[in-house]
Amino acid sequence: MPLLPTTKLSRADLADLNSFLAVESHRSFSKAAVELGITTSALSHSIRNLETRLGVRLLNRTSRTVSPTDAGASLAKRLAVGFQEIGGALAEVDRHRDRPAGRLRINVLSDGARLLFNRWLPKYLEAYPDVSVEVAVDDRMVDILAAGFDAGIRYGGTIAEDFIAVPISEQLRWVAAASPRYLNRTSRILVPEDLKNHNCIQIRTGQGVIYRWDFEREGDHRVIEVPGQLCVNETEFGIQMALSDRGITYCPEERIADYISRGELQVVLPDWAPIEPAFHIYYPGRRQMPPGLRELIDLLRTESGSW
Repeated sequence: MPLLPTTKLSRADLADLNSFLAVESHRSFSKAAVELGITTSALSHSIRNLETRLGVRLLNRTSRTVSPTDAGASLAKRLAVGFQEIGGALAEVDRHRDRPAGRLRINVLSDGARLLFNRWLPKYLEAYPDVSVEVAVDDRMVDILAAGFDAGIRYGGTIAEDFIAVPISEQLRWVAAASPRYLNRTSRILVPEDLKNHNCIQIRTGQGVIYRWDFEREGDHRVIEVPGQLCVNETEFGIQMALSDRGITYCPEERIADYISRGELQVVLPDWAPIEPAFHIYYPGRRQMPPGLRELIDLLRTESGSW
């Protein structure tokens, strides 16, 4: 079979070269497969086809590692420049379109999915029918680059400094809340330290640590390591347990606004509720912004003002 032509590349050639570049960048077939949206076996087949056509081994593979050969490293270096130019050219063409088209992969923490995407993603999908969106809801701190996502949504202050982070909501008021039945049968809560005598629903964060609850009143900031029989890693489950009279939960007030208005949950220590950073959408600054991401950011920033 002839080598890749120097003046004309087929669609298969470009796809295989792009697959190779993804594997070389991640040093992992599984991570590259996630980024490309294909199976690991299909990706491995693509790389084998490319190596066969070139007649050169590009990657050294073991059961644990993937690394480029000298030929592979040289090819990857030049491909990175070439595909960057291609991406820039496509982005330039896209600016002449009436509306964006393409595929977006977004990693969103569960609070962001429920408070932002549940409300406004349908409006985005209707406005931009040529953009397909994949949403992964995950409260863990995910390396969005390694996992192949275009952007992520997390709370401000938790995002690495090498990403561009844009606020897409108002600041968030955090509250402790419980059912009236729980509060009626337990001791009164007058100051944050009183929580140490209560059954609090602990929260394990995406970093794997149990969260200490923050409270603030007129500049007096207190951090409480709360006790509890139950520990959860997802806000919604904590809310449901509080509704079942299992203890006090802690979350953005907006998450439980409906339950509060119906009297199913009651905020404790309302004068101590701190105002914390907004939701931010973040993405790598060294990459060309994918089509549709700017429009998503603009919509979320506009609509969040209606909270």
